[in-house]
Amino acid sequence: MKNRTNTTIMKDPAYQETKRHSDTMFAFNIYPCTIPTDFTFVPLHWQESMEIIYVKQGSGIVQVDLTSYTAQAGDIFFVLPGHLHGLRRVPKMRMEYENIIFDMNFLGSDNVDLCSQKYLRPIINGTIQFPPRIGREHPLYAQVSSCLDASDRLCSLRPNGYELGVKGNLLVLFSILLQTAEDKDEYPADHKNMQKLKTVLSRIEKDYNKKLTVNSIADECGYSPSHFMRWFKEATGTGFAGYLIEYRLNQAARALRSSNVSILEIAQQTGFDNLSNFNRLFKRRFEMTPSQFRRQEL
Repeated sequence: MKNRTNTTIMKDPAYQETKRHSDTMFAFNIYPCTIPTDFTFVPLHWQESMEIIYVKQGSGIVQVDLTSYTAQAGDIFFVLPGHLHGLRRVPKMRMEYENIIFDMNFLGSDNVDLCSQKYLRPIINGTIQFPPRIGREHPLYAQVSSCLDASDRLCSLRPNGYELGVKGNLLVLFSILLQTAEDKDEYPADHKNMQKLKTVLSRIEKDYNKKLTVNSIADECGYSPSHFMRWFKEATGTGFAGYLIEYRLNQAARALRSSNVSILEIAQQTGFDNLSNFNRLFKRRFEMTPSQFRRQEL
């Protein structure tokens, strides 16, 4: 996975992403990514920056907040600051996409002027919201995709003044998106659900390598175990046990790629107390053994 600017290369995201994706002097970055080549899946997470997921080829699942979409080539997803999002593969399919991340301050959201106060700050605060997805069928698609394509070309070629061009394209993009926006005087009805889901996701991130039971997590949410399991599956598209296993396998794959630690140690460090069970689950998920996976990554 190669990044198109001279900034930090993105690693697998944490649930609440706090790392800086780009230089504060030019807080904009484009990451070409592929699922499952670069990431086995991208777990639900959120960050304070703006993120755009621009699907280039193939198909996959993109989730924004509590809604999952089957993404196709050309689809563009907008993730406003603080909103949940994640990606996973469609079985036997791959998806190539651009992950476009930038700070809203890059556009001047911290300025005391009309544009900031009337548009940019309300977008950050959630009182102005856009449709999460714009596909080829949308009447504004050509204009939206043109802004992103132009920014992509500028970042690839880097002519003198390209930074101004990128910033200008993004401002035009937001002026177009505002034609689709809705003003919200209060939090959406699912706000509480999203806050609870963030709590659960943070707990998984912190304690995925420990014993996590449905009863303990359900109690933390104030739900009965049966209600929690139904709620979690509706919110994420998968059951809690399956999600936890997927997250652990993803962490194990990262360790296999980036370290020489033994497979037994990796299994134990990622929450699997039985090596044969780990090997079986890993092979079922990646269609190869951990040893084969490690050799492939060398």
